[in-house]
Amino acid sequence: MTDHPFTNPFVHVHVPGAADRAPILLLHGTGGDERDLLPLAPEIAPGRAVLSLRGKVLENGMPRFFRRLSEGVFDEADVRARALELAAFLDEARAAYGLAAPVAVGFSNGANIAAALLYLRPQALAGAVLWRAMQPLATPPEAPIPGTRVLIASGAMDPIVPAHDAAGLASRLAEAGADVEHVRLPTGHGLVREDLDRARAFLA
Repeated sequence: MTDHPFTNPFVHVHVPGAADRAPILLLHGTGGDERDLLPLAPEIAPGRAVLSLRGKVLENGMPRFFRRLSEGVFDEADVRARALELAAFLDEARAAYGLAAPVAVGFSNGANIAAALLYLRPQALAGAVLWRAMQPLATPPEAPIPGTRVLIASGAMDPIVPAHDAAGLASRLAEAGADVEHVRLPTGHGLVREDLDRARAFLA
């Protein structure tokens, strides 16, 4: 955490890095925290500054970035409110730490809030790596996402994210103008080596 005054702070970790590369915004999955994805940062984005957040919503004691009504059914009003809250925090964190717009790297619930941010405040992100993401909003806004690069990595045997849902997210983001690469890996919901390799290549 930091001594910088934030209007509505997230528990977070900031790791300084190269000023000439977009920083990485790490967003954990359900039950993770601000340190969950930190060990991956030097591997997928060596030398870059890192901002890693802890979600504020608790589900049976497990941190998340927004509420859900059941598995795969999201509280969309909360999704929208939490995404806008995250965007406001990012504005303050960028000023506090001297950061450019970050590339979000999110897993599962973290990937879903990053996707919501792309829809609702696309200017907040310079790009996104979405591991095991699904559509966060049934009727996303029509705001353009001009040219933002997005990597979506789905698991072909994922029991949580239906294939059509991930494909729909990729299609909607592309229709909004994002430059989307969608890969389906031969795995389930958890991360595998190829996720890291694909992310590193994408970020390079």
